[in-house]
Amino acid sequence: MRVLFAVFSYELRRFSTYRVATAAGVFTNSVFGVINAMVLLAVFDAKPEINGYVAEDAVLQVFVAQAMIGPVAIFGPPLDLADRIRTGEIAVDLLRPVHPLLWWLAHDLGRAAFSLAFRSAPTFTVGLLVFALPPPAAPEQWAGFAAAILLATLVGFGLRYLYAISGFWLMDTRGVHATAWLLGTFASGMVLPLVLFPDAMAQVLRLLPFAALVQVPAEILMDKATLPGGTIAGGLAYQAAWAAALIAIGTLLTARATRKVVVQGG
Repeated sequence: MRVLFAVFSYELRRFSTYRVATAAGVFTNSVFGVINAMVLLAVFDAKPEINGYVAEDAVLQVFVAQAMIGPVAIFGPPLDLADRIRTGEIAVDLLRPVHPLLWWLAHDLGRAAFSLAFRSAPTFTVGLLVFALPPPAAPEQWAGFAAAILLATLVGFGLRYLYAISGFWLMDTRGVHATAWLLGTFASGMVLPLVLFPDAMAQVLRLLPFAALVQVPAEILMDKATLPGGTIAGGLAYQAAWAAALIAIGTLLTARATRKVVVQGG
């Protein structure tokens, strides 16, 4: 455990050195959030209520989505594990007395913690101020949202870990990452709330793990009836189930892949 905490702390310190990049990220997320929100306000101006969402709900989800970009890394960065598999450095990693999945999870949680504090919180605050949104008042909504952020981060890590270890079989994971990032952006509620999709398509997308990254956390914050089970607890259970499933699959595939490690070039 001390090793994993040390890895977490190292990653937290490492990302704290990228201050200009962090400020640029806050600015970019805020600008794109405002643009996306204005588009959705025009949509809701034509139809004030869509599947239980009103204009304020849509705008709030836009800024939840922008705030979640950093912690869940829906656009990347990919785990460095993918490159280490490709170059063969993974052979050294496997000598560590820590399971590779736990090692990289500690890395990723350090990155996510820094991003949450210094990129997500300012971006979300900008959205509340620019559009004069009243924040949810119920303590259970904020408590549920905090838990949802952690679970979304675990789901995001689980997905990116699977993308990375596909390199054991594919050698080059760039195609996997490009396809997954495109699908994740579309299916997570990042660009549009899933309630704006046709009902049949929205139901299918809600079955995928990507909805746990943005759509479910946003609905938990707003305590929407569209949550799995219709409750905050149901939404958290949905996220927890996907996080557990992805990490379990990652553990099994790691065990299978590392029975015989083939290093490119020798």
